[in-house]
Amino acid sequence: MAGKRRVELGRRRFIRVAGGSVAGVAVVGGGTFTALATGVLDSPSPDLLDGVPRSLVLSLPDAQGSTQPPVPDLPDQLSEGVLSPPSAGTRIPYTGGTVDPQTVEDSVPTTLPFEFKTSGYRIDTELPEYMRPWRDRPTTWSNVTPDTENVYLDAEGAVQYRPDRNTPGYDQPVTQIQFGLGCISSYRTATDPTRKALFLERAKAQAKRLIDKRVETRGAWYFPYPFDWYHPEHSGVEYKAPWYSGMAQGESISLFIQLSQLDGVTEEEKTLYKAAADGAFASLLRGDNAKPWVVNKDKNGYLWIQEYPGAVAGTGDYTFNGMIFATFGLWDYYVATGNELALKLYDGAVTTIRDHFSRLRQAKWLSYYCNTHRVPTKGYHQHHINLFRQLHWQTGSPTLAAQQDTLINDYPYAQTNLPAGSVLAFAAGTHTLFKLKTQGAPLYGWSPTTEDAQQATKKVTFSKATQAPVDVRRRIKGRGIYYRISAGAYAGWWVGEYYPNVFLRGVFLPTTYRPQRTATFPANVSITCIKFGSDGKTGTTKTVKFAKSSKAPFDQRAIVNGRPMLRITAGGLTGYWVPNGPVLTDG
Repeated sequence: MAGKRRVELGRRRFIRVAGGSVAGVAVVGGGTFTALATGVLDSPSPDLLDGVPRSLVLSLPDAQGSTQPPVPDLPDQLSEGVLSPPSAGTRIPYTGGTVDPQTVEDSVPTTLPFEFKTSGYRIDTELPEYMRPWRDRPTTWSNVTPDTENVYLDAEGAVQYRPDRNTPGYDQPVTQIQFGLGCISSYRTATDPTRKALFLERAKAQAKRLIDKRVETRGAWYFPYPFDWYHPEHSGVEYKAPWYSGMAQGESISLFIQLSQLDGVTEEEKTLYKAAADGAFASLLRGDNAKPWVVNKDKNGYLWIQEYPGAVAGTGDYTFNGMIFATFGLWDYYVATGNELALKLYDGAVTTIRDHFSRLRQAKWLSYYCNTHRVPTKGYHQHHINLFRQLHWQTGSPTLAAQQDTLINDYPYAQTNLPAGSVLAFAAGTHTLFKLKTQGAPLYGWSPTTEDAQQATKKVTFSKATQAPVDVRRRIKGRGIYYRISAGAYAGWWVGEYYPNVFLRGVFLPTTYRPQRTATFPANVSITCIKFGSDGKTGTTKTVKFAKSSKAPFDQRAIVNGRPMLRITAGGLTGYWVPNGPVLTDG
C-alpha cells in the first residue's frame, strides 16, 4: 500500500494518506469518482460506542427486515367524496361501435396544445422489468374476483364501483384501469396456466369496457365517469355526469400499451389496443380551450394533467399523485412508439412535479395531496415517495431521487407496522420513554383527533446494553422518529431514535438508484465507514478524512441500524456504508 500506512487507534482503523490519490473509476455520463484523496487524520474523536457492544452496532441481524421498498395499497380515487346517481335524463354520449385503427391514428394531433416549461428530460427505455410502471402492483390471486364494500365484477368481468353493498355499481375508469394493470403484472409472472389465463381475461375485460364506453370528441378518446360526485373538503371538485379525469386518461394509455405487448394477445387485439392507446394519447394533446379537457398550462407556464379538471378552463385541483400516475402512461407510449410529442409532454410533466416539490412537501410531516387545497394526507405520503422513486428511475435525475429521500426523512412509511421480529437496541444508561395518544391498533398512527399528545413519561436505566421488540417506527408530530415497544415491561411506550443510544437493528426503507448517484465527502471531516458483519459478528470500519472534497458512487440508501446510510460501489470503500449527513448526496 505505497504511500500509506495503517495506524490502530483504540479499536478503530484509520487510513493515513501521505500524498497523491487513488485512481478514479469511470462513471456513466463521463468523469471520474475519486475513492480517496490526500489527507492526514487528526487524533480520534471520543468513542461514541461506549455503552453499546460493537458487535451490536457494526453487524446486521440475520433477519434484516424488508429489503424492498414498501408499496402501499392503491388509493381509492372516490373514497373521501360523495357519489350520487346522475340527474334524471342525463345522457352520456358513448361512441361505441367498431374501431377503425387507421382513422384513430390519423386523428392524433401532430403538435402540442401549447408551449410549456421543459428541462430536457429523456426517458430510460432500457429499465429492468421490475422498475417499469405498474410492475410493483400485481393483482393477487385472492383478489382476481373482487367483492368488497366498494368494488365487484359484473357479468362481463368488468369492475364496478358502488358506494355500499346495497347500491348498484357504476363504471369507474381509474378503478377498472388499475385493476387491469395489476392483472397484467400478475400475468407476466404467473406460471400456472389457469391463473395466467384468468389474469389475462380480467385485464381484457377492463380494456373492453373502456373501449365500449369511450366518448370520441375533439379527435380523441375520453373515458367518462357516469355518476355525480363531489369532494366535501376540496372546493371546486364537484361534478355532474359525465365528467373526465386526466388520471384515467393517462393510466388508460398504460393499460392499452401493456396489453398490446403480451404474448397471449392476438394480432387483431394488439391492433385494437394500439388504436385505443392512440385515442387516449390524443386527449393529452388537447388543451383547455374546449370541453372536455384534462390538460392545461398554469400562469407560470407549467404543464398540468388534471386528475380533477375545474369547471372553468385552466382551473383544477392540481393533484400531485394523479398527475404522476398519468405521466407513466406517457412513459409507456413513448417506449412503445418513440413519439416525440409524448416525450415532450413527459418532460413538461416531470418538470412541473420537480419544480413544485416545495408545494408538495411539508417539512418533517405529511406531504400535501394537491397544489390547490394543500391538505396533508397520510394515505398519499408513501405514494409520493414511491412515485418520485420511479420518476428517478425513468429519468436518471438525481434531483428527483433527492426529493424522494427528503420525503422519507419527513415522514417514514406511514401505512404498515415494522416486520415481525423487529428489535430495538438500547445502549447502557438512562432513557426516557413516552406514553403518546395515537390512533391505536393496528398502526398506532397520527390522527387529527389524537395529535400524538403526550400523556406520560418514564425514565429507565439499564446497567448494560439491551434490546426490546418494537412494532412501529414513525415520526411523532412536532418531534423526531420514535419507536413503539411491543412487548415486555414497557409495552406500549414510545422511545425516540437516537443513534447509537437507541436504534432499530437491520436495513429498513431501502432505495435502489438507477443510475447510481454521487456521494461527496467534505474536506477535513472524519467519516467512519462500515462494512457490516453478520448477526453478532463485528464488521469492518474505516475512518477517512480528505484534505479536499472527494466523490464516490453509491447505489443504495437505507436506514441501517437506525440512521440514513449510503452504500459505496467503487474505490477503496466499495461495499462500505457511509452516513448520509456528513456525507452529502447529489441532487
